[in-house]
Amino acid sequence: MNTAIRIGLAEPADVPDLHRLIRALAVYEKLEAICVSEPSDIEKALFGPNPAAEALIARDEARSGFPVGFALFFHTFSTFLGRRGLWLEDLFVQPDYRGAGVGRALLKQLAAIARHRACARFEWSVLDWNEPAIGFYERLGATILTDWRIARVTGMALERLAGDEPPG
Repeated sequence: MNTAIRIGLAEPADVPDLHRLIRALAVYEKLEAICVSEPSDIEKALFGPNPAAEALIARDEARSGFPVGFALFFHTFSTFLGRRGLWLEDLFVQPDYRGAGVGRALLKQLAAIARHRACARFEWSVLDWNEPAIGFYERLGATILTDWRIARVTGMALERLAGDEPPG
C-alpha cells in the first residue's frame, strides 16, 4: 500500500468527506435514489449523544489528506455465541485507489478493532453482482454465506408492522 495513505477513526470534522464518499458508494451501487442521508444525519449517527456507528476514513497524505475511502461499522450480538460482533455496513474506496491496498488496510484495521473488543465475529454483506468485491473478500479469507438472506422492513411496511398504520 502507498505509505502516504493514513487510516484513522473518523472525527466530526470528517463528516462532509464521509458524506461525499457515501454518495459515491451509492452511485457505484446504483442506489443513489435511496441515498437520502444528509451530513447532519451522519454527524448525529456517529457523534451525537447516542452514537449508532463508527467509521474509519482513509486519506492520501500526499494529496493534502484527500479522502480515498471509508468503512462504517457498528456492533451486533450473537445469542448463539454469547458475544458481540462487528458489522461492516459500508466499505468504499475511490476507483483510482482500488488495487492499492486501501480496502485491505481498512478491513485489517476493522479486524484488529474486532479482536481488541473481543468480538466473536466480523461480518458484512456484499451485493451478489459485485464479483470484484466477492473475489477480494474471499482472497482475504471471508466466507460468503449463500444460505442466508437479508430481511428488511422499511417505509409504510415498517409503519404497518409497528401498528401505526392500518394494514392495506
